[in-house]
Amino acid sequence: MKLYIMRHGETLWNVQYKLQGISDIPLNQNGIELAKVTGEALKDVSFDLCITSPLTRAKDTARLVLGEKCIPLLEDPRIQEITFGVWEGLSCKPGQEEIPLDMLQRFFHRPDIYVPPEGGETIEAVCERTKDFFDELVNNEQHRDHTVLITSHGCAVRALLQNVYTDFDKGFWHGKIPPNCGVNIVGIKEGKAVFMEEDVVYY
Repeated sequence: MKLYIMRHGETLWNVQYKLQGISDIPLNQNGIELAKVTGEALKDVSFDLCITSPLTRAKDTARLVLGEKCIPLLEDPRIQEITFGVWEGLSCKPGQEEIPLDMLQRFFHRPDIYVPPEGGETIEAVCERTKDFFDELVNNEQHRDHTVLITSHGCAVRALLQNVYTDFDKGFWHGKIPPNCGVNIVGIKEGKAVFMEEDVVYY
C-alpha cells in the first residue's frame, strides 16, 4: 500500500491568518490553482481510492488533484480538522492576535500542554481519531496493494503522521505546519509504515 497524505489547498482564511478548524471555508483561486498544479504533477500516479475530510476545502482539493481519474472518493470525519470552538474565525496573525497569545504559543510550540477553548478539541483527541482511521486503513486487506490519496488538514495531517514518524525530537509539528497541497508519501508493507517523501510541494 502507498499513501499520498495531502493538506488542502489555500483558502481566504489561510491568507488572513484566521483559525479555520471545522468552519467550512472553500478554496480561494490560488488554492484551486495549487491543487491543479499538484494534480498535474501526480497525473501518472494510478490511485485506486481517495479518502477525504468531509470539509469542502479538502473535498475540492481531492477532486482537482484527481481530475479525470474515475476512482471511489470516500469521506471520513476522522480526518477532518481539529475543532477550535469559539476561536474559529479569529485572527492568529502575529501582532494582531484575537485569541490568548499564551494558548496560541502552546498550540504551535507546546501542544502537549495546549488547552482548547470552549467547544474546542484537544490535540490528543485528534491523534486518537486519526490513529483509528490509520489503523483501520492499513490493516484492511482489501487495500493492501492499493495507492490511496488522502486529503486532510494541517493539524489532522500531522496527527495522522504520528503513526509514521520515528524522529519524535522534532515534536508534533515536525518543524512547521504542512504547506497547502504539501504531500507526504508513505509506504506500508506488512503493517509497517515507512516515509518515502515528506511535505513535498509541486508548485
